[in-house]
Amino acid sequence: MPRNRLVRRRRSNTLSSMHRYGMMPIPYPTQHERPWTMNDGEEVLIRPIRPSDEPLMISFHKSLSDESVYLRYFHFVSLIQRIAHERLEKICDVDYEHEMALVAERKEFQIVAVGRLAKLAVGNGAEIAIIVTDDFQGRGLGTELVRRLVEIARLEKYAHVAADIMTENTAMQRVFQSLGFELEHAPHGDVTATLTLASMTP
Repeated sequence: MPRNRLVRRRRSNTLSSMHRYGMMPIPYPTQHERPWTMNDGEEVLIRPIRPSDEPLMISFHKSLSDESVYLRYFHFVSLIQRIAHERLEKICDVDYEHEMALVAERKEFQIVAVGRLAKLAVGNGAEIAIIVTDDFQGRGLGTELVRRLVEIARLEKYAHVAADIMTENTAMQRVFQSLGFELEHAPHGDVTATLTLASMTP
C-alpha cells in the first residue's frame, strides 16, 4: 500500500494570515525549471507545477488509460474524481516548503508527465510518485523526472527518498533501479524503492 502519512499543508491565501504565523510565501522555484530532450528528440520543459495549471491537468488526466491510473494510485480512480476542482486545486497549489511537483510540458502547452516529492511526516525522508501519459511512456520522461526529484531532495537535505510501486509495474521498477534505488518486495506484494541520500547523524 502507498504511504499515506505525508505532510500536506495548505498555504494561506492572505498576507495577514502569513504575517500572523510569522511566515511569507515561498516564491515560485524558477531554479527547477529546465528544458529536456526526450529519447525521440522532442524537447519538453520540466518545471514546478503552478496554480494556473489546472486546465492543463484536466487534459492530462483525460489522456491517461485506466491501466496507468491503476498503476499510479494502486486502485481505480474515476476521471470525474481526478479532475474535481477541489482536488486539482490542492495538487496545483503546492506548498514548496514541504512538497515539490514537477510537470513535463510540450511546446503545445500540453502536460505529459507529473512527478511529486512529498515530505514524510515522520523522519527526514520524502516519497516520490510519477505518472506519464500513455503516448509518452518509454521516452525517458519517467527516469528524468525521478532524477530531478532526487536532485531536489538532495538540495533539501533529505536523508532518504522512497517510492511504492505495484509488483506488476515492472517498467517503473526498472526506472528506479537504474537510478540506484534498492528494491524490496514487501510482504503484501508491492515493491518499495529506497535511495539513501545522507546519514541521519551530522
